[in-house]
Amino acid sequence: MSILFFYSFRNLLTRRLTTALTAGGMALVVFVFASVLMLSEGLKKTLVDTGSYDNVVVIRKAAESEVQSGVERVQASIVESQPEIAMGKDGKLLLAKELVVLINLPKRGSDKPSNVEIRGAAEKSMALRPQVKLVEGRMFRTGSAEIIAGRGVAKRFKGAGLGETIRFGMRDWTVVGIFDAGNTGFNSEIWGDVDQMMQAFRRPVYSSVIFKLANPSDFDELKARIESDPRLSVDAKRETKYYADQSEMMAKFLRILGISLTAIFSLGAVIGAMITMYAAVSNRVSEIGTLRALGFQKGSIHAAFLMESLLLGFIGGCSGLFFASFLQFFTISTMNWQTFSELAFTFSLTPEIIWKSLVFSLVMGLVGGLLPAFRAANMNIIEALRTS
Repeated sequence: MSILFFYSFRNLLTRRLTTALTAGGMALVVFVFASVLMLSEGLKKTLVDTGSYDNVVVIRKAAESEVQSGVERVQASIVESQPEIAMGKDGKLLLAKELVVLINLPKRGSDKPSNVEIRGAAEKSMALRPQVKLVEGRMFRTGSAEIIAGRGVAKRFKGAGLGETIRFGMRDWTVVGIFDAGNTGFNSEIWGDVDQMMQAFRRPVYSSVIFKLANPSDFDELKARIESDPRLSVDAKRETKYYADQSEMMAKFLRILGISLTAIFSLGAVIGAMITMYAAVSNRVSEIGTLRALGFQKGSIHAAFLMESLLLGFIGGCSGLFFASFLQFFTISTMNWQTFSELAFTFSLTPEIIWKSLVFSLVMGLVGGLLPAFRAANMNIIEALRTS
C-alpha cells in the first residue's frame, strides 16, 4: 500500500500543472462551501453571544423581537415583583425595562440609508450586559438627550461618532460615548435614556423587561408562572434562546443558498477531476500494464488511482480552507430579518466547518476518480504492454 501511495503522489508531482488546475477548481468549491458556512456560523455566534444564560427577556406574547413587542407599565411592574430576580451589590434589582425602536441613518461614504436599532436603556442595562464596555467618552446622563453608540454603528453611520449629533424623534441627540460589546449584536445599537426615548417616540409602553436570575435553575418555574398569569400576555425566554431565535431565519437561508451554490459548482469540479484522472489513465497505459505484469492485482490498481483522486481532493480542500480562513479578518453587515435592523458580524471558522469541508473535498475526489480507477483496474495486461 505504501508503494501505491508514493506512486500516486509521484504522479501528481509529475503532472504539476494539471494537478494545480484540478485542485484549484476543487479549492474554489470548498472556498464557497466553507465561506457560506462561516457566514452562517458568524451570524449565529454574534447573536447567541449577545445573550447571557442567566438573563431572561420578557416580551409580548407571539412577538418575534423587541421591536415588535409592547409590555405595559403595569405588566412590567408585575414582572418586577417576581422573587427569582437577582439583587445587585447596591441592593437594587438587576432588572431593566427597555424600549427598542428602529431609525433610519445614512452610512458614511455612500449616504445609503439603513435601519439602526435604538435602545432606551435603564440604570441596570449595562450591569446586565457585562460584555458592553464604555471605551470612549462617558455614559449618557439620565433625563438628557444624550446617547452612546456601539463601535460598529459609530464607524459605519453618519452622526454616530463621538461628539456628533443625530436627529430623530423630533430631537437632536448628542453622542457622548462609544461602547464596545465585542463580537455581539449590541455593537450595532445606539443606547439612550429609556424615559427620554419613550417621550421622543411617543411610546407609552416598554418593548421588553430584562432581568438576571438569582438561580438560573429557577427559569422553568418562573416561565410557567409568568406565562400563565392572566394579568400578563407575555413570553419569557432565556436571553441566549431569544437571540438564537433571531439568527434562525437568516442562518437557514444562508445554509440553503450555500448548499445550492456548492452543488452547482461541485458538479463542475467533479467533472474536472474525472477528466484529469481519465487523462492520467490514458497517459500511463504502459505503466499500468507493467504493474499488472509485476503481480499487482486489480484491487491495488483501483486503490492507487482512487488514492490519487482523493489526494487531489484533499489538496483542493486544504487550499480552499486556507484562503477561506482569511475571511475571519473581515466584518460585514446585513439586515437582521427578525428585527429589520442592520447587524454587523464576522465570519467564524470552527472545527466542525473544517472537517465538513475536508470531507466534502474528499467526496468530490472520490466521485471524480471512481470511473477512471475502474477503467485502469480492468485494463487488459497484454494490450497495455503493447502500447509501450
